[in-house]
Amino acid sequence: MKSYRKELWFEIPTRRGFRNITPLVEECLAESGIKEGLCLVNAMHITASVFINDDESGLHADFERWLEKLAPEKPYSQYAHNGAEDNADAHLKRTIMGREVVVAVTDGRLDFGPWEQIFYGEFDGRRRKRVLVKIIGD
Repeated sequence: MKSYRKELWFEIPTRRGFRNITPLVEECLAESGIKEGLCLVNAMHITASVFINDDESGLHADFERWLEKLAPEKPYSQYAHNGAEDNADAHLKRTIMGREVVVAVTDGRLDFGPWEQIFYGEFDGRRRKRVLVKIIGD
């Protein structure tokens, strides 16, 4: 069995944002040479997320509104975590959207269902953060 590991780095210029990282993960898979196995993609920061969904701008706007209703950024004073920091909402949003995804690798390709894509979700941006891609298989 082979193993491949790569870190992808992102710096979203706004506090929150979504980025389709499917092409970058597909590049990693091609570099790995693995044809059958599993691909793990996970955010390596507690205020960022990796998730699978459709790449549709209306849906992304819906995520933003929904998450803001569930864990509003302001007022900062509503959160016990906020003191030296102002990002309690980002921690909650990450928990809702998830830390990682695992995608089957079949015949050298990511084995997605219809419309599935991998996204990086940022909830406390404006600084560099990383995503780990780990692929195992043959």
